[in-house]
Amino acid sequence: MKPLLSWNRIPNTQPDQLITLQHASLPPGGNTPFTVYGNGRSYGDVCLTSHGSLIYTKHLDRFIQFDRIHGILRCEAGIQLADILPVIVPHGWFLPVTPGTRFITTGGAVANDVHGKNHHNSGSFGHHVTALGLIRSDHGYLHCSKQQNSAYFKATIGGLGLTGLISWVEFKLLPIKTEYMTCQAQQFSHIDEYWHLNNTSAHQNDYTVAWIDCLSRGRAQGRGILFSARHSDQQQPGKHYHEKFHSMPVTPPISLVNNLSLRIFNQLYYHWPRKTGTYISHYTPYFYPLDSIKHWNRMYGPEGFYQYQCVIPPEHATHAIKQLLRCISNSGQGSFLAVLKSFGTQPAAGMLSFTRPGTTLALDFPNRGHVTQNLFKQLDQIVFETGGALYPAKDARMPTTLFRSSFPQWQKFSEYTDPCFSSDFWRRMNS
Repeated sequence: MKPLLSWNRIPNTQPDQLITLQHASLPPGGNTPFTVYGNGRSYGDVCLTSHGSLIYTKHLDRFIQFDRIHGILRCEAGIQLADILPVIVPHGWFLPVTPGTRFITTGGAVANDVHGKNHHNSGSFGHHVTALGLIRSDHGYLHCSKQQNSAYFKATIGGLGLTGLISWVEFKLLPIKTEYMTCQAQQFSHIDEYWHLNNTSAHQNDYTVAWIDCLSRGRAQGRGILFSARHSDQQQPGKHYHEKFHSMPVTPPISLVNNLSLRIFNQLYYHWPRKTGTYISHYTPYFYPLDSIKHWNRMYGPEGFYQYQCVIPPEHATHAIKQLLRCISNSGQGSFLAVLKSFGTQPAAGMLSFTRPGTTLALDFPNRGHVTQNLFKQLDQIVFETGGALYPAKDARMPTTLFRSSFPQWQKFSEYTDPCFSSDFWRRMNS
């Protein structure tokens, strides 16, 4: 049996048993504990196990009901967002919230309570879930919503697949007039400029996100580009979008991401000529720029990479983000994909939801062993001291103390975990 990997290729584990579900039911006689594996697009061990059975849900991919009038979709949990979009968009509907890849399962979107570029006005995916089916080893099938089995409903949203097997999900869709977006790219020369620029843009646009040059220093510290967009009101006659795919065909013997390549890329990307003012774009390149590069995670070589995503409360964000960027720049390590986003004020949808008021910074780091781990210890300290949190879906090494301080409802949540479900992540957090 080959070891299983998450998207960041760290860690790799070998479960006792692999079970591919054809129907929404718990496998009889399987080795417990169970861990659910959708499409493997998380960046750590929330979907991995080195003990028990790993349950593949990729064949739970059927549509159950689509209310085209009111925009409500019910589908099995193994269906990917990539399969939903071609069905709903022609009827004038869009995903209420989408992360930076469409190749995740609907069950994974719920279990990790994913967020997108529109959190400031739409919250996380869990805010739009109206009901879900949950199969537990102790209670059997549960229909969960805010009105029925509400505690299990809130625990399952952001519950990392630990409350049982999500069999189906029902959620509200977003009405749109076209598949095109009205976009704008605005350059800022220092992190201090980001806050005002983002606040202004967030009042005018549904979506905002910034790319940051994480290696820049001094007067250029945290320089970047703010990408904002809203769904277009205008039809685009004669336009037909064709997505072009590329691929990273093999895993190179060493990481292609190093200090030299990062500095060259960041310099070029920041100064690359862009359209001024607003422009029209299909939704695909705005929401999913990396989806067009198949197996892009291979560029980090056989050692893989870590994603470090944190959120800092509003009262500390301005200072703490500077501290984080300074540590990263001083370390000589960095990321092509340094993303900054300000969350809205919506209360968390689930007990273990990552999203909360504040600013989130996400970066990918090549795995350089103890050098990378030492940097993470510095970043962890800043996050801990400011009352921030790390995102479990993007984690492969979070300290237990940081998890427990970041998610104060973890003990209450534990009351709703299924006795026959666990994961390597959950065992780390309870060791």
